Amino acid sequence: MISRLIVAIAIALFFSPAALIVAQEHPEHPKKGAEHPTKSAEAKQVSTADISAGIKTNIETQSKKSSDGKFHVKHEGQDLALDLIRVHDDRLSDLGGGKYFACVDMKATDGKTYDIDFFLTGQPGKMKVTETSVHKIDGKPLYNWKEENGKWHKVPTS
Repeated sequence: MISRLIVAIAIALFFSPAALIVAQEHPEHPKKGAEHPTKSAEAKQVSTADISAGIKTNIETQSKKSSDGKFHVKHEGQDLALDLIRVHDDRLSDLGGGKYFACVDMKATDGKTYDIDFFLTGQPGKMKVTETSVHKIDGKPLYNWKEENGKWHKVPTS
């Protein structure tokens, strides 16, 4: 019985180094960050929290640059001086292709509330605003959104 045990251990020890070499050369389940990462592993995921932080940072940065400490948006030839009320965290969206959408409420010096749509690009901590537009004034929409062939377009209100 002891001789069988010794033979079994010897055989196991003889084959175990070869098994380790084969396992190292041909892993069954590559791990993230392995030798050949995919594009999705290389790209950082942008969360809604990143989008929210990006829009808040942009508004804060632009406000600090202005002489009156307000965020400025052009609308129908008029310069609107605005203060942030809130970011609509429930409407933050990843549009795909490295583009993101954020919607915020802002209060103007004239007392009106403006709903501003922002489009952003970039990675977490480095979000850049590419477009802004006034979507609503005191809750009244100036345009709506309509999806056509997988793309969203502004359409006039009826």
